Amino acid sequence: MTEPRVIVDALNIDYPAARVVNNLSFTLGNERLALVGESGSGKSMSARALMGLVRQPGVVSARQLNVLGNDLLTLNNRRWQALRGNGIAMVLQDPRYALNPVKNVAAQLEEALTLHQSLSRKERAERVREMIHAVGLNDAVLARYPGELSGGMGQRIMIAIALMNNPQVLIADEPTSALDARLRNQILELLVQQCEQRQMAMLLISHDLPLVAEHCDRVLVMYQGEKVDEMAANQLPQATHPYTRTLWTCRPDASTYGQMLPTLDRTQPWEESNNGAR
Repeated sequence: MTEPRVIVDALNIDYPAARVVNNLSFTLGNERLALVGESGSGKSMSARALMGLVRQPGVVSARQLNVLGNDLLTLNNRRWQALRGNGIAMVLQDPRYALNPVKNVAAQLEEALTLHQSLSRKERAERVREMIHAVGLNDAVLARYPGELSGGMGQRIMIAIALMNNPQVLIADEPTSALDARLRNQILELLVQQCEQRQMAMLLISHDLPLVAEHCDRVLVMYQGEKVDEMAANQLPQATHPYTRTLWTCRPDASTYGQMLPTLDRTQPWEESNNGAR
């Protein structure tokens, strides 16, 4: 394990009606760590806390919340702006909502540069073309608008924007959920390739356990705002925790057509498994 780039110790996220993340702890080194669980388990909210994007009335507290040596609990707006994009960046779930519909691709890529770097027009244009090629697209896409892009192309543009300033930590929040199976694998392979080339750590938010098992180093399982399991990603098929095991076995495929999928008995206590995972 390399020196941690992200340290999360006893993270809580509270809203007036409920606590949505409870006592979450983990570290992230130069590796690919996945946060998995059902919708509403607190995965994306935990990632938003690392980006300083938990909106009021949400309240973030922790014993320690640190990214690249920065105490996130004490950062002001100026320091947040310096950290986001340069140190840590995020790929959002759906480019249809994340990209600006009235700006073409080139303008949105250049905007990511001008916010963080002082470059000449020629240098910006060269950097934009370099990033477009890095994510497997050609120069023709630069003149297009988001509405003219396929889902896979839009996601590649989102990745290019996130990588524009060479961050050391990338958060990918369900980057393949809106894509078909073939494109899901292509996008995850692209992210892994970029992580390896850039020596970049990745926190992947996902509910797709087979993709996680194939492309990540470690996995952390969340349920109702809490961590309930943690293991090497390639050990997911042999998971023993009842929740993790149910997530793995309830995936429909051709062999289970017409059959009832396994369900979790949520009335049974998990104390023994929980204590081992914390």
